[in-house]
Amino acid sequence: MNNQLKTTQDFETVLRERHSVRHYDSSVSISREEIKEMLELSITAPSSSNLQPWRFLIIDKPELKEKLLPIAFNQNQVVEASAIIAVLVDMRSYDKAPEIYNRTAEFGVMNEATRDKMIENSIKMYGGLPQEVLRRINTFDAGLISMQLMLIARSKGYDTVPMGGYNADKFKEAFEVPNPLEPAILIALGKAAEEGHPSSRLTVDEVTYWNSFDK
Repeated sequence: MNNQLKTTQDFETVLRERHSVRHYDSSVSISREEIKEMLELSITAPSSSNLQPWRFLIIDKPELKEKLLPIAFNQNQVVEASAIIAVLVDMRSYDKAPEIYNRTAEFGVMNEATRDKMIENSIKMYGGLPQEVLRRINTFDAGLISMQLMLIARSKGYDTVPMGGYNADKFKEAFEVPNPLEPAILIALGKAAEEGHPSSRLTVDEVTYWNSFDK
C-alpha cells in the first residue's frame, strides 16, 4: 500500500513539475543512449489500431540545430537545448500492419485467424481513408506519444517544450524528409537555464460537463 501511494505521489509530482521551458543550459549534453532509453519508454504509448505511426528525427549536431533555427522562427531553444526531437508521422503506417500483428501473435495474445483479419482490416481501412482524415488520426497519435515523451523526460530531471511554430515545408526540404513521412511536432529536450513557470488553467468545473451540456 505504501509503495503504491509513493508511486502515485511521484507521478503527480512529475505532472505538476512539467512546464514548458524556453531557455536551456547549452553546456548540458544528453547522451544518445539516454535519449534512446526515453524513446523506448515513449513508444509504449497507445495508437489507432496499434499502427504506431510515429517516427523520430533526433537533431543533436550544433550545425544542424543552427540550420533548423530560422525554420523554427528563430526560437532560441532550438540551439540551446541538448537535442530537438522531431516527431513525424508515417502516412503509410498501415504497411507495417503485418509486422506489428505478427509480433502480437508471437506474444501469444492473438491467434492466427485474428492476426490475419486485423492485418487485412487495417490495410483496407487506413489505406482507403482520405489523406486529410488519415493525417488527423496520425497527428492525434503523435500528440499521445509526444506528451508521454515529455513526461518521461521530466521524470528523469530534464525539461522540454513542444513547438508547433515552424515551417513544415521548409523543414521537409532542409532535412530531406522522405515520403511518406510528415512532420507533426518539434520537441526541445534539455536542462533548463531558467525554470519554467506554472501557467494559469481553467478550473475543472469550467471545462467539465456531466451527462449533458445543461448547467
